[in-house]
Amino acid sequence: DMERQDQTGSEKAQRGNDIFERKVRPHVDVEEEAQKYVIIDLASEDFEVDRNQRAAFDRLVQRRPEAQGQTLWLRRVGSQYGHHFGGRLWEEEGRS
Repeated sequence: DMERQDQTGSEKAQRGNDIFERKVRPHVDVEEEAQKYVIIDLASEDFEVDRNQRAAFDRLVQRRPEAQGQTLWLRRVGSQYGHHFGGRLWEEEGRS
């Protein structure tokens, strides 16, 4: 469906996180499984959870072969993001 393919990254993130809250959170222990990955098919709202993102992806695509890159959303159980890329937050007090 063209409308779904035209979603921006932020729209996909919002939809993915909404599905996470409704469908995934009731089935995971957010504290114990915080570092695990969740891959969500935005079209079907189906998902897989695993420590290994590739294993989660492979299982989901095996079950839902119609799932394509455009409809898949990856995040961690304990974070809205799948990955964090370097850097650190600066404390405002110590900077001049």
